[in-house]
Amino acid sequence: MKVTLDLDDLVSRGELSKAEADRLRAFAVADTGALGTNIFLALGASAIAVGLGVLIPTAFTAIVVGGVLFAGGLALKLMGGARWLLFAQVCLTIGTLALSGGLSLLAEGSVPANLAISLGVAATAVLARSGLLVSLAVIAFAATIGGATNYQGSIFWQPALSIGLLAAVALGLLFASTRLPPAYERLAIIAARTAALMLNFGFLIGSLFGDSAVNLPAAAFSIVWAVLLVVTGIWAIRAYRRWVVNTAAVFGAIHFFVQWFLALGPSALSILGGGALLISSGFALAAFNQSMVTAAAPG
Repeated sequence: MKVTLDLDDLVSRGELSKAEADRLRAFAVADTGALGTNIFLALGASAIAVGLGVLIPTAFTAIVVGGVLFAGGLALKLMGGARWLLFAQVCLTIGTLALSGGLSLLAEGSVPANLAISLGVAATAVLARSGLLVSLAVIAFAATIGGATNYQGSIFWQPALSIGLLAAVALGLLFASTRLPPAYERLAIIAARTAALMLNFGFLIGSLFGDSAVNLPAAAFSIVWAVLLVVTGIWAIRAYRRWVVNTAAVFGAIHFFVQWFLALGPSALSILGGGALLISSGFALAAFNQSMVTAAAPG
């Protein structure tokens, strides 16, 4: 856990000696130097990857560059040294994106290949204990199961299928998170939350365009989505699930305003009324978050 302290204030109030403050400052200087080194190395690796991609824009280039960065980042990450952690994370992320993108291009968007790539990214995320990579794995999975073309310009050309599978993934990961060690519990929760976000985007697309694959109209998605958001929000408030409450509120606002403007059109009055409702909703959400913070405060 990281803690931010004002050393000068603590010394002036007599709660910390000058010698102790100087010792803590020395640690901060060392950390700052390591961070600067990591930033320069990360920017350099990114520039080399982009430069090679521009000079030789082929799938093979992406695979080779991605593979090198991926292997180097993973090696640094597994060695466990905190000094190179940021550099390792950047190399691992860029390498994974380049490698998976190159392999997907070679596979010409094949669904089985993209599913295998998503599983590979997920396995790497678990091995490296990377929350960013596990989120990318879920996003890649969502894009793959939804298809990527030929439905009103959206990746969700089969929103019903996407919603069903992502709901199963989110619930399964939440269930698994209660039985995993803390490090992997964190990854499972991040993946479950990402799946929940993508699921809501599936509902958004369905509420706009429906689903021609299963002959579901847009109204069906709109009604089901609204009911689920209300039920989930009420449960989350009673269970003190702050992230769930905020997510339900944000997507509830998105859903409401999409339908609001579809019904009323982009007129001056509809924009004015929508803005007033959005501000009042924002104050209500801020009050709820403050109440959660107060309830969680000790004593």
